[in-house]
Amino acid sequence: MDRKLLDILVCPATRQPLSLLDRAGLDALNRAVESGALRRADDGPQAEPLREALVTHDRKRVYRVDDGIPVLLVEEGIPTAQVEDFPAAAR
Repeated sequence: MDRKLLDILVCPATRQPLSLLDRAGLDALNRAVESGALRRADDGPQAEPLREALVTHDRKRVYRVDDGIPVLLVEEGIPTAQVEDFPAAAR
C-alpha cells in the first residue's frame, strides 16, 4: 500500500488513523474466517480470508484491502472484539 495514501486514511466511523494490520492480527482474523465466525459490522459474514487489512489506532475495527484498494465502508468494517485471540495494541 502506498505510504502517502496510508498517511491520510482514517476510519470513516471514528476518524482514527489507520495502519496496516500486522501478521498476528491477520492470522487471528483468518482463523475466525475459517471457522465461519467472523462477521462484518452489517452482520454479514466475512467469508474470504484477508490478505491485507487496515486497523484503527485502538485496534477495535479492521477494514479489508482488496487488490491494494482499501474498502472503507463502515458497514463492511470488522469489529475485532468478536475475535478472542486478536492481539491487543503493543504498549
